[in-house]
Amino acid sequence: MYAWPLAAVCVFAPVQAQAQAAYPSASWSTPAANAPSGWSAEALKLADEYADSLRSDAYLVIHRGVLIHAYGDIAKPMNLASVRKSVLSVLYGMQVDRGAIDLDQDLAALEITDKGGLSDVERTATVRQLLQARSGVYHEAAYETADAKRRRPERGSHAPGTFWYYNNWDFNTLGTIFQRRTGRTVFEALKTDLAEPLQFEDFRYPQDTKFEYERSSDHPAYLMYLSARDLARLGLLVSRGGRWKGRQLVSSAWLRDSITSYSPVGGGGGYGYLWWVPSNAFRSWRLPEQQLALADGAGGQYMLIDQARDIVIVHRVDNSKLWYKRNAVSSRQFSVLAERILAAAPER
Repeated sequence: MYAWPLAAVCVFAPVQAQAQAAYPSASWSTPAANAPSGWSAEALKLADEYADSLRSDAYLVIHRGVLIHAYGDIAKPMNLASVRKSVLSVLYGMQVDRGAIDLDQDLAALEITDKGGLSDVERTATVRQLLQARSGVYHEAAYETADAKRRRPERGSHAPGTFWYYNNWDFNTLGTIFQRRTGRTVFEALKTDLAEPLQFEDFRYPQDTKFEYERSSDHPAYLMYLSARDLARLGLLVSRGGRWKGRQLVSSAWLRDSITSYSPVGGGGGYGYLWWVPSNAFRSWRLPEQQLALADGAGGQYMLIDQARDIVIVHRVDNSKLWYKRNAVSSRQFSVLAERILAAAPER
């Protein structure tokens, strides 16, 4: 998952807000017939043909708050897989802004442990290090893939803060910490802090949420099922520096910190607070002011945010199908699709 073929970027500069910036209301706006979008229909057709070859289930393109193009079923809630972690990052930012969560508290102070206990060194890991996937706690975790189990370092092999490892234990434990510090589950916060103010169209609470428990750990994974068009609303919030229709839902400072690379990862990318941090994605994107953020989930769940141009691309593979792994879309294939999509974009 983390062999993303993009290079790291370390700055997140909010776009200058425009007085008439478009936002969706009950549904997404589309370009009016008498106001062409500037996007190339022929180039988007080529992107659709490539999505056909990948057997993608859905993708969409948002530009300046308007739904420019949709492919497949963008209204069906599907398991976000690891994109859930980037959603949690935004929810964490809201609570850090409110003072409910201190990133520098450690596991000992928070009374966090797990089956069989944690060592004294492991208990010095901080919330910030969990967000960065640098906790050094290599306990078994719920919802861990077979590949992750093989790759997991030995317990005690790295001190907290010294080594990056894409670690489901960190991500799941953040869900437990969130609940203890806020008095609400991640799913309750998803509903009240994101789904309601952003006016999700397809999200059903609690049906589209599920805790995944396993005997190996006390900390469950938190599965979220969102449609492509609802996920894109979160992407637009991030693209707009945390602002939504005149309200600052999450601080731009949090988003800047979240989408700063703290660790180099495979393929030349970076990792922030539960976000992948790419730049120089394609030849045409190599601009000094370019800022990109990526949410990446197994099987083909992607959201790419081009914050400088206010573009959000969401791609989905329906992982409810028994055979979905045969249709999995790799990060490299998605990067090809995204390049074709952006080739259709107007110059300005």
